[in-house]
Amino acid sequence: MAKKPDTPATQQLAQDQADFTAEGAPPPGKVATTEPVALAEPLTTNQGLAFPDNHNSLKAGARGPTLLEDFILREKITHFDHERIPERAVHARGAGAHGFFEVYEDMSGITKAGFLCNPGVQTPVFARFSTVAGSRGSADTARDARGFAVKFYTAEGNYDLVGNNIPVFFIQDAIKFPDLVHAVKPEPHNEIPQAASAHDTFWDFVTLVPESTHMLMWVMSDRAIPRSLRMMEGFGVHTFKLVNAEGLTSFVKFHWKPTLGVHALAWDEAQKLAGKDADFHRRDLWEAIEAGQFPEWELGVQIVPEEDEFRFSFDLLDPTKLLPEELVPVRRIGRMVLNRNPDNYFAETEQVAFHPGHLVPGIDFSNDPLLQGRLFSYTDTQLSRLGGANFHELPINRPQCPMHNFQRDGIHRQQVNTGQVAYEPNTLANGNPGSEFRVDGKQVPAQGFTSVPELLESPKLRQRSPSFDDHFSQARMFWISQTTAEQDHLVAAFQFELSKLGTPAIRQRLVDNLAHVDAELAARVAAPLGINPPDAQAATQWPGFRQAPHPVDVVASPALSMAPTSPGSVATRQVAILVCTGVDGTAVAAVQQALKDAGACSKIIAATLGTVEMADGGHLAVDCTLVTTPSVVFDAVYLPCLGMHAAALVADGDAVHFVLEAYKHCKPIAASGSGTGLLASLGITMPTDPGVTQPQPGVVLAAAGELPATFVPEFIQAMKKHRHWDRSGLSTVPA
Repeated sequence: MAKKPDTPATQQLAQDQADFTAEGAPPPGKVATTEPVALAEPLTTNQGLAFPDNHNSLKAGARGPTLLEDFILREKITHFDHERIPERAVHARGAGAHGFFEVYEDMSGITKAGFLCNPGVQTPVFARFSTVAGSRGSADTARDARGFAVKFYTAEGNYDLVGNNIPVFFIQDAIKFPDLVHAVKPEPHNEIPQAASAHDTFWDFVTLVPESTHMLMWVMSDRAIPRSLRMMEGFGVHTFKLVNAEGLTSFVKFHWKPTLGVHALAWDEAQKLAGKDADFHRRDLWEAIEAGQFPEWELGVQIVPEEDEFRFSFDLLDPTKLLPEELVPVRRIGRMVLNRNPDNYFAETEQVAFHPGHLVPGIDFSNDPLLQGRLFSYTDTQLSRLGGANFHELPINRPQCPMHNFQRDGIHRQQVNTGQVAYEPNTLANGNPGSEFRVDGKQVPAQGFTSVPELLESPKLRQRSPSFDDHFSQARMFWISQTTAEQDHLVAAFQFELSKLGTPAIRQRLVDNLAHVDAELAARVAAPLGINPPDAQAATQWPGFRQAPHPVDVVASPALSMAPTSPGSVATRQVAILVCTGVDGTAVAAVQQALKDAGACSKIIAATLGTVEMADGGHLAVDCTLVTTPSVVFDAVYLPCLGMHAAALVADGDAVHFVLEAYKHCKPIAASGSGTGLLASLGITMPTDPGVTQPQPGVVLAAAGELPATFVPEFIQAMKKHRHWDRSGLSTVPA
């Protein structure tokens, strides 16, 4: 075990522990000067026992593991786990797929986990993606964190990496998880709103719990509205441990990096898709796999040697903090490919049971207090949701390696156990009379999973380490790492959410908290909300406010922006080709083939189904109509030459709206011949305008006649950027 360096933080922790009274009172100076309002009725357990601390679980030291003894935590989590039957309490709406994982290199230097040490061996996996807050019947594109869970069916047992598409979380201690979810779920008196955080109870909670601030920045960013499940990152959130065969340990953060890049919807698109196609994300994943366009992610790790645990300005055990990639680069060690859709949604995607406590030898927990609570919660909730203790025998959950123990019976038991022995130790079950079967930890060498020995702190207490008290510096790092467009979207998201609140005081608390992140951000958010200017000092008067033990200077982290993540590919992008009678079929065929060669997909869109007559007298099959297939389901638009019939498209209101909407959402648009006339009629800047030599960003044009050789390559290059947020005058576009 590495010895803690004698730092100001560790010195303070030692002093805090020394200051503890016999009653377990927290040390002075750790809470704001304003005392919490006394409750008319004190909080009690379900047995009527009053308790004074609803924010901290019972730990073996401020940074130690959570204790099973904490009956208050267990009662609270148990009740929460059983509140929704049989739908998941959270992550109810999901989509899943089968696939495989293979490691690139032998990682035995840092872990003895077999599936990470055998290059060339494909480990079967099942992955499930989900929204968090909404019910099973909600829309895919709600603004929300996304679950990203992967079950590895390894030769050493099942390993579950249960994470999100955001690397941090709202709270630091699991005891607050029921409160968080109750706050974000539909309000209990009227069950409104569904799958949305834009309501009073959520913002009331998070403004009183400023440790949520960093997560709020992510949830209000474009990360919360991914373009596709195939185009979002995944994170393990917590810090875990890797253990090698010699027993040496390292801390690790897990990442999933999509090979298609990280891309988002525009907020206006997300809202429209909720009505146009509530299953947009699930459909996209299913159809991509059915078409052989298998989604792929690389597994990345950030490795921190055990002796470096305390070298950062933040605490590795704090789930509201990330480990900047500039400090510890992400090492990509393997890949996951999803190549098979489920045969039955309920049997597989719905019944799959993930658990962060499903480990294999070589991977272990840290003392992250949020993770510690999850270790209890997941088993408990599966008992309720899946009807008993035998959920592990369902086909989707069953290990694909030998399994043997003395657990018996229970509802829905699948295995038929034989013999007279159902206990250990015994002398009756091994076929060798007089010999004893015993598993008591004394076998040398030890087989299977062994917990990492760890020197624990004392005393036993309900307290959070002061190293968890910095709630704003990483939120500021996220803000300054965003591009101008991303910052604009984040501000607009805050304004949208807060404008839905009926209580002005909650809006005020939020902007006062944001003033500790960035003064400009707070002022911009506050401007249209009918409240006072942000007051950073006012935020410090609330009991939940914590001041970082030491000032933390942050610098921008490019890895936190979505802008530079494009891998230079347009694979699986969807392109709409708008046509009518008289279309240049040769140009359409050339563009379609070039897009196909680049891995993109195209569909022919017209006013009606059937066919349209081309300029050469042939007929072109139509895939979708303008009425039934909106622009928001496509990534780019092509307007081919329509000859003398172009005026018909210009006069079609649905076509005009389709193009304007795509343009306003900053998608790439290409036009050739008379197709450019539609753009000109809509006021989109043309290169022929006086004094203008270039069209708006992401708009590619070609004159009438044969397409120039550069036309399609320029269009594809524009598609690689995904969006062109630098277009001007978008606020005036009537779409």
